[in-house]
Amino acid sequence: MRSLQAVLQSASFIRLALVLFFIEVVRSAFIISFLPAYAADRLGLSVATVGLAVSVHYVADTAVKCVAGYLLDRLSPRVVLHVSLCLAFAGLWLSFVSDQPWMLILGSALMGLGVSPIWLICLSSIEEDNRGSQMGTIYTVWLASLGLGPVAVNFVIDNGYGLTFWLLAAIFAAGWAVAIGWNIQIKPIPSFTFKEQMAQLHLKLVAMKPLVPGMVLQTAAAGLLVPILPTFAHQHLGLSYSHYSLVLITGGVVTTLCLIPMGRWSDRYGQKRFLVLGFSALAVGMAGLLFASNLYAAMLLAALLGGSYAAVLPAWNALMSYFVPPDQKGMGWGVLSSIEGLGVMIGPLIGGWLASLYNETVTVVTSACLLAVIALFYMWMPLAKPSAAGGRAEG
Repeated sequence: MRSLQAVLQSASFIRLALVLFFIEVVRSAFIISFLPAYAADRLGLSVATVGLAVSVHYVADTAVKCVAGYLLDRLSPRVVLHVSLCLAFAGLWLSFVSDQPWMLILGSALMGLGVSPIWLICLSSIEEDNRGSQMGTIYTVWLASLGLGPVAVNFVIDNGYGLTFWLLAAIFAAGWAVAIGWNIQIKPIPSFTFKEQMAQLHLKLVAMKPLVPGMVLQTAAAGLLVPILPTFAHQHLGLSYSHYSLVLITGGVVTTLCLIPMGRWSDRYGQKRFLVLGFSALAVGMAGLLFASNLYAAMLLAALLGGSYAAVLPAWNALMSYFVPPDQKGMGWGVLSSIEGLGVMIGPLIGGWLASLYNETVTVVTSACLLAVIALFYMWMPLAKPSAAGGRAEG
């Protein structure tokens, strides 16, 4: 009976991972490729407005996490999942039919509100006995979708925004169809109150204070690039949409291939070492983009960035997981993800503002400098994880 239950749980997790894959393909395509191009070409909006729309998307994504986490600890995850999908699709549709900036921004916000709880459902469904493999599966799925979404759009967008939207809608519908068959047993309502939950989480947050600056800065560094990346690739690097897709594919493939071995090595040699090396290499690779003169140089730098990100992600995730209370997974991941989301909220807004005030190159330089600062921060700051007894133990 136990083995049958394990098989059913595994099948449920795989189905949930597929839902995440389809929805994240749509979101990555929408945020990275569709939104900047559509807003500029069809609506004639500025880069700063695009940056605002992306920032609002991540503000909504971050703001809903704590509420969604609290609800996941008390309501049926299936209900939360389908309400989230409904909100996300409403945002996608509103963004496409918009003819005013506020409609585009509202649609972007709705998509953020809808996609965010899906992540928490996935993280809350991870089994303690399979933490490593299932967490690796989630992030591998996410990386694959992050690369596939913009690539799919870049190959289709030249044929019209209408065709691109219906492609995204079809992919979204496929993910929703998979979600229809997903269900897990409703979790019992915890015996402790919301105030008691927050008190327990507060202890975890106090222990992780050394990690907070890095949590915000690293997501801000990545967020800076979101509103300007397609334009930078086209104008500064001279890449067509197809060549830009090849660069994204290169980075995504290298990241995916390196993710598992980098995770094993970080467990063996220590997370701090991989955080310092990874962020240092990310800073070097980002700065190198300023001097790339052809497609092959851009692909080589994309490979460096992909390998560096693969070094950072498992080490960072391992540290984060120690601060999630096992009996409050939804709330725990919601709070930690909200802290990380602060950087994602401000990054695109600042990136779009810098590009409008100066140019896209200044935004890339700023991102590279932030990554270098993060590497130095982790080099000098002692990283710690809570011990089983509730104290602190070196990580």
